Amino acid sequence: MQADGKADGKADGKAGDGGLRPDANGTDPNPGGQTDGAKWEKPRLTRKSLMKCCLVKWIIASTTQQGPDSCDNDFELSMVRHQPEGLDQLQAQTQFTRKELQSLYRGFKNECPSGLVDEETFKTIYSQFFPQGDATTYAHFLFNAFDMDRSGSIRFEDFVIGLSVLLRGSVTEKLRWAFNLYDINKDGCITKEEMMAIMTSIYDMMGRCTLPSVRDDSPYEHVEKFFQKMDRNRDGVVTIDEFIETCQKDENIMASMQLFENVI
Repeated sequence: MQADGKADGKADGKAGDGGLRPDANGTDPNPGGQTDGAKWEKPRLTRKSLMKCCLVKWIIASTTQQGPDSCDNDFELSMVRHQPEGLDQLQAQTQFTRKELQSLYRGFKNECPSGLVDEETFKTIYSQFFPQGDATTYAHFLFNAFDMDRSGSIRFEDFVIGLSVLLRGSVTEKLRWAFNLYDINKDGCITKEEMMAIMTSIYDMMGRCTLPSVRDDSPYEHVEKFFQKMDRNRDGVVTIDEFIETCQKDENIMASMQLFENVI
């Protein structure tokens, strides 16, 4: 449930629990297992850590294809229907550097000349990175998590602010974002059905690239285990306070949540 290029450093926990941790290309990112038992570390603000994110890979690839044309002074705003906020303002709102924002915007504008990205684009991105599975449903849920105003399109500002939280936010910020993803109908709580829908969509998308291989009942088992721990007052729903408190206190859940590192 957490997305990050590296694990964040404000909660102790093992780096993995033998769960699902393939990368976007279907390979085990740590075949030797050397990091098992390591402490959570604050992500390094490097291009390498950024490139673990599918959405950033998509943007950077577009930038590379476009060539190193200048975007050195500020955002190029010609020919776009939606003009983003100023570079300085976005730099203040995110954990990205000015150069990173310039690179992200150049790729974003190349892929989305209107300055807006729609749901079909998300589906295309994730189908490319997870060709062995069906990414349609997960891309739909992820798009809705970015599309906070339910307009049916995502502005560059919303895009990079969300990425900043996922890649470089604090543990609490990432958990709040993950809660928003699971809260499909946005009523402020998560039902078992909502959690099952998100978890199943992730398993469907990752297909056979998961290590170890996925059984048909694996999503159900995960949801049952998580929900039993999170629904502390047994009222059938998980609130954001229950969600954050349980995740931060349970190192097994935090380790399992690293699955999201590879599907954002």
